[in-house]
Amino acid sequence: MENFLQVIAEASPLFKLGWMFSCLFFAWMLEAAIPLVFHGYKKIRHVAVNSVFLLSDLAINVLVGLAAVGIFYWIESSSVGLLNLFELPIWAELLIAIIALDLIAQYGTHYLLHKVKWMWKLHMIHHSDTHVDATTGTRHHPGDYFVREMFSLATIVLFGIPIASYMFYRFCTIFFTYITHANIQFPDWLDSLLSIVFITPNMHKFHHHFERPWTDSNFGNIFSFWDRMFGTMVYDDPKKIKYGLDVLDDSLDENIGYQLQIPIDKRIKTDY
Repeated sequence: MENFLQVIAEASPLFKLGWMFSCLFFAWMLEAAIPLVFHGYKKIRHVAVNSVFLLSDLAINVLVGLAAVGIFYWIESSSVGLLNLFELPIWAELLIAIIALDLIAQYGTHYLLHKVKWMWKLHMIHHSDTHVDATTGTRHHPGDYFVREMFSLATIVLFGIPIASYMFYRFCTIFFTYITHANIQFPDWLDSLLSIVFITPNMHKFHHHFERPWTDSNFGNIFSFWDRMFGTMVYDDPKKIKYGLDVLDDSLDENIGYQLQIPIDKRIKTDY
């Protein structure tokens, strides 16, 4: 396992991009084979719009990555963080890192993005997509994505997570991001079985319903047991779902200018 994690830690930027596009391509193949709904949209235009947000995410990722290099060096040289208080097997260290990142940097952050007014205004862009598919997974306002990255760095420092464990989690996150947003439908029995532990495509779709309370449910990233533990899980018939947000103009979901100004538009109502 140590050698495997070392390979993950030393993965080149080109390999990371290759993994991202491989996961996206795999999700697209599933969307073609087992679609949940037939959107009837111009897929190329939809991809182009969401790719603009993806590019901004990648730019932020590069900047945060530069800061993370220094943080990982500081953790290693100064033995900062909870994981450095004990001698643990590498598998246990990896498991704790995954659990910490999934609970704090993903579930916890996602919950706050829905409950704190200024954060919700940033996060609305992700929910404004009326044709949820794999590319929706990387549709984030730059401010939204930056907040997520800051919580990730804070979790890394708190636990003293090594770069190999963090990179392994990021690779898993990319896969789950595209699969759970993809317009696909597993057999009901399989989706229900998998949802006992993992966030599944059907389960995550309820989170993209256009109105509460479903919008404020299923915050998990990889594991579903956080939603089960904290009472935020919903599981129903995915055919009942309508995408978008009831406080936004659905006709402008592919208008990039409109989307970027949502956080500062005081005419857009929130309940917070």
